Amino acid sequence: MNVTVRLAQQPEADELLGHSALAALVGMLLDQQVPMEWAFTGPLTIAQRLGRDDLDAHEIAVHDPEAFVALLSDKPAVHRYPAAMAKRVQQLCQFLVAQYDGNASGVWQGVATGKELLSRLNALPGFGKQKSQIFLALLGKQYGVTPAGWREAAGAYGEEGAYRSVADITGPESLEKVRAHKQEVKRAAKEAKTAKV
Repeated sequence: MNVTVRLAQQPEADELLGHSALAALVGMLLDQQVPMEWAFTGPLTIAQRLGRDDLDAHEIAVHDPEAFVALLSDKPAVHRYPAAMAKRVQQLCQFLVAQYDGNASGVWQGVATGKELLSRLNALPGFGKQKSQIFLALLGKQYGVTPAGWREAAGAYGEEGAYRSVADITGPESLEKVRAHKQEVKRAAKEAKTAKV
């Protein structure tokens, strides 16, 4: 895996995301309730605090849980909820060790269909349907992982020319378009809720 991505909008973090399958998965896991670029900078911060230039699922899986929480909590914190996310990152890595011998790209290697890949992503700790579909779209649009029917399996996130999620971020301009889309979705949901009252 060696691609150029602009998810974190920070060259060193994006370089790691472009060649590390585990970094990409961890970034996606962290992508909730914080700005997208903050989430996708997280893998680099974790690697640096571990004294590494990449993440290792085996190392993280067996890391002392309290020490790992402290590692993510150090200022600046890796996430708004560092303790909860430290636990989730460790659970993800433990699952990857148990199911894929710690090889994150094993999740999508050799997968024949988008439906099968979606099922594998849904099985990951911390990955619900929406997160799995967004990551599937990210794999297809930016990482060259395109099993048959991947766009359909990714749902609306797989649509070409859409600006719905991190899968569509290729630079600052597309980041702003995705942000605008998310704000519009929130506004529409708020209006619908107000209309019901």
